[in-house]
Parts: sequence; C-alpha cells; structure tokens
Amino acid sequence: MVPDKSVWPKVIAHADMDAFYAAIEQLDDPSLRGKPVLVGSPTNRGVVLTASYEARPFGVGSAMPMVKARRMCPDAVIVRPRLGRYQEISKLIMGVFADFSPDVEAISLDEAFLDLSGCEQLLGEPPAIGKKIKETVREVTGGLTVSVGISATKYVAKVASAYQKPDGLTIVPQNEAQTWLAPLPVSRLWGVGPKTEKRLHALHLHTIRDVAAASPDWLEDKLGSAGRHFYALAHATDPRTVEGRRTSKSIGSERTLAEDTTDKNEIRRFLRLSAEEIGRRLRRQHYVASGVRVKLKTNKFQILTRQHLRGHPTDATDQLYTDACMILDELQHAGPFRLVGLTAFDLVSADKAPQLDLFGEGADKRRLDVAVDELKQRFGSNILKRADDMSRVQEPPNLDFIRDTDDCEDT
Repeated sequence: MVPDKSVWPKVIAHADMDAFYAAIEQLDDPSLRGKPVLVGSPTNRGVVLTASYEARPFGVGSAMPMVKARRMCPDAVIVRPRLGRYQEISKLIMGVFADFSPDVEAISLDEAFLDLSGCEQLLGEPPAIGKKIKETVREVTGGLTVSVGISATKYVAKVASAYQKPDGLTIVPQNEAQTWLAPLPVSRLWGVGPKTEKRLHALHLHTIRDVAAASPDWLEDKLGSAGRHFYALAHATDPRTVEGRRTSKSIGSERTLAEDTTDKNEIRRFLRLSAEEIGRRLRRQHYVASGVRVKLKTNKFQILTRQHLRGHPTDATDQLYTDACMILDELQHAGPFRLVGLTAFDLVSADKAPQLDLFGEGADKRRLDVAVDELKQRFGSNILKRADDMSRVQEPPNLDFIRDTDDCEDT
C-alpha cells in the first residue's frame, strides 16, 4: 500500500546507533554488559568519546573531560577507543542501510539519513520499514541497537530518532509534525547550541511552539538569518534532501595530548600520524582533498587554525604531511599546546578529480602508501610502524571524524 502523499510527500529516515562505541565494547566483552562504560583515554587529559547508558544517569556524556566523568561516575569502566573496530561495524551498518535505499547520507560512523520514498510497495509502510531496519541492524551486528525516526523531512526525522532512545522507533507523519514538535524545548531546533539557547530564552522563547508562533520578521531582527531558519524548522519545514552520493566536506583527526607541549618536532610527529590515517581513509573511500587545515589548542583553550589550498587535489600521505608542516611553520604561537588536529577538506571523488600524477615527483611514495594500506587491511593496523614510534607504547587517543559543515552551527 502506497502512503497518502499529503501525509507522506517523502519518507525520510534518520538512523542513529545507541551509544555506539560503548555498545561495541560491551558486545565484544560480555563482562562489561550492565556496567557503566566510558570510552576514551584514561589519562587526566582525556575526554569521553561515548558513555554507555548505564553511565548516563550519573550525568556523564560525550566530550566531557575524563577527570570530571570519573568523579561523577567513580565505578565506571574506562575503555580505550578502537577506531578500527568501530569502522568495521560501521561498514556493516551502512551496508544494511544501503539494502533499504540507494540514497544513504552518512553523517558519521554511527548515523545516517535514508530516503525511502518510493520503497513502500516493496518494504511496506513507514512503521514496518523502521521495524525492519532495526531488526536487520541487530541481526547483522550480533545485538547492537539503533534508534530510528521517520518523517517527511530530515529535520523532523532526526529529532524523532532521539525521542525514544535507546532502541527507539518514532514515526511522525507530515500532517502531525508541527503539533508533535510544538512542546519540545528550543534546544531541539537544528543549529541551536548552548549559546543560542540562552539567546532564545532571553527572548522568552522556550519551546518550539513559541518559535512557531513568533513573527519571522521579528525572529530575523533578533537572531539574523538564523531566525527564519528556526521559524521554518518550527513549522516542520526543511527543504534539504538526502544527498546519498556526495562526498563529506572533510575528513580529519584530532589528538588531545597526554601532556602539554611546546616542541614543534613533537607536534610534527602527531601531524604525521594524522596524515597517515587521513591519507589511508581518503584512498579507501576514493576521495582526494584540495585543502589541508591544521588546528592547535593551547593550554588556555585558545584555538588556532590555518589552512592551505592545494593546486592539485591529493590523497597522498606525504603531500598531506608536507602541507601540514608548512602550515605549522606559519603558526607563530609558542604554546604550550594540548591538542593537535589535521583536516583534509574540499573533498571530491577521485574519479572526478584531475588525473593524479602517477609518474612525477611523489608517485613512488604514493605507491608505497597503497602498498602499506593493503598490508594493514590484511594484517591489521599495527603490522607496520615507523622506527621512531617503536618505543612509544601509548599514543594519545585519536578522534577521527567525517564532518558535514552544511548544518547550521551554534556560534
């Protein structure tokens, strides 16, 4: 049965894995099940990447300093992140999503939008589709749960997926969407972070209903262009489509250091480690980057960034690292620094980019990159190490990300 087009002009799902990293650790190690688990570095400088649902009643959440999280939840088990394992499970999950729709827009390793419009005759009505997605993910991963929201827009689907976490399924037809959104707090508007939430509260706007009832001109006067954006969302309007075949805007990695450093050679070493991982991911996903960005955070939490636009896009580790070192030399701040990050941006499909230089300067190094990729794929990421890394037992935790910068962000 095909859904009524007035109720379902489109069928958009947002699927979000529940406490993804922590859930994988509990899946792989049964002794962790039922216990509060924090995934992140156990050092005093570490941050929480994911907290299991057993830890969350203590007020612990992602991005929280590990020192604070341990005080709030002293019985928590701290587990170091295993990005390779998380990527392995992510690949399985994205494969499941691709079985339901050809248009899957991955937002991160553990969440994605699916455009299910036109799939109803094959898969059934939205509630049945959502249930089947959840069952298939659980089966393929050996027990992990995913929360799914389905509506006619990306925005409402995303809010719906979080509504009944964990292991939730929330269906919001278009003709009910504005009423369903109305009582929710303004923090649930896409693009509202802590700063903007305070500004909205100062304007006596506390719920999405309040925003929907306000004048769009007044909202624009008070909040700038974001005012009309929030007004549209409050009316369950979102023109964004699921862009299943686009590239992400950037791929990068950041490391919070175990100790502050002023040593540029040490910073270069971390940039090289990041360049190796980013290059490997670019080649695996068949992307090339036209831009390279370096990010440093001082011990006073000042963030410094510089970037470089390349004449030719690349996926070669050596070129990424060379650009990063050049950028680092332009940053004159003496530090000390607590975080080092590297990002490759302006990504395009390697198939659509100008032909990579297969014979000129750097070609041999790129072929070596590919050979190392194949070895690590077959035998694990630790099969090869540089000599100067052999004596270093523990590296700072590496937070790799795929970032979509199109979303409205809090400022």
